[in-house]
Amino acid sequence: MKRFLKFLVLAIIILMVAALGYLKILLPAVGKAPDVQAKALPDRVERGRYLANHVAVCMDCHSTRDWTRFSGPVVEGSTGVGGEYFGPEMGFPGTFYSKNITPYHLSGWTDGEIYRTITTGVNKNGEALFPVMPYLNYGKMDPEDVLSIIAYLRTLTSQKSDPPARKIDFPLNFIINTIPKKAEPMPRPDTADIVKRGEYLVTIAACVECHTPVDKGQIIPEKAFNGGREFVMPAGVLRTPNITPDVKTGIGAWTDSMFVSRFKLFNRPEALHPVGKNEFNTIMPWSMYAGMTEGDLKAIFAYLKTIKPADHRVVIFTAAKK
Repeated sequence: MKRFLKFLVLAIIILMVAALGYLKILLPAVGKAPDVQAKALPDRVERGRYLANHVAVCMDCHSTRDWTRFSGPVVEGSTGVGGEYFGPEMGFPGTFYSKNITPYHLSGWTDGEIYRTITTGVNKNGEALFPVMPYLNYGKMDPEDVLSIIAYLRTLTSQKSDPPARKIDFPLNFIINTIPKKAEPMPRPDTADIVKRGEYLVTIAACVECHTPVDKGQIIPEKAFNGGREFVMPAGVLRTPNITPDVKTGIGAWTDSMFVSRFKLFNRPEALHPVGKNEFNTIMPWSMYAGMTEGDLKAIFAYLKTIKPADHRVVIFTAAKK
């Protein structure tokens, strides 16, 4: 009996080592970086600038944000330098820092390597990225839009900045390799189809990631856009609002002009007022989304009005106990 138990324990250990080896060595399996070229055509660069700053908001994480002001606007001159911190006190399984995405860091990368990183979450060295970068959403982006972002990144001012290496807690340091997957691009819809246009924008902006509650770090699909995801802030706990078309607790009573005005409010410097460390603030990058065109904002609203309403009242903020 003892011999059998020893054999069983040994077999379990071998299986565990084999499983961990598979996760660490053979994954992620998303294929080689594609052979693509992001030629710096003026229209393409401008489209990339718009997407990176106002829709996919790459610069939200890959720049320095001024958290002494409401919604943490990007510090002038810091575009693309990286270094934004995500740690355990914020609910993350380890410590993570956004990368420098100026030519200082990316000059040795091919366009295909950048493309694969954006759309699959696997970097130049074959490492899986933590999905605080919503690459599963970016993987649905029209390939031309991805190339536009790459073309724009190549135009950024090269700035020397070397953010610290990440430290991933066990067992995520193994599980992380199972998250990336091959891109499933969506064609960019005709602008005349306002609902499809809105769906595309909502997808690549990854609105669902913040506006959906999570269970063990994973969004709950059946509660998409219901709001209530929690974020720990210095002053307390922030929760995202319900953006389903429920009349009582969501945006069902809003008009498209109200929706647009809400975003455009943050084009004004006074809306990004000073905020003390222990005062209410938000992670929502209002000043970035404020740069979206009125047409795109109306398309987003049109799409949100088509999703299933959810009667879910959210308490947006709970102050920390002093």
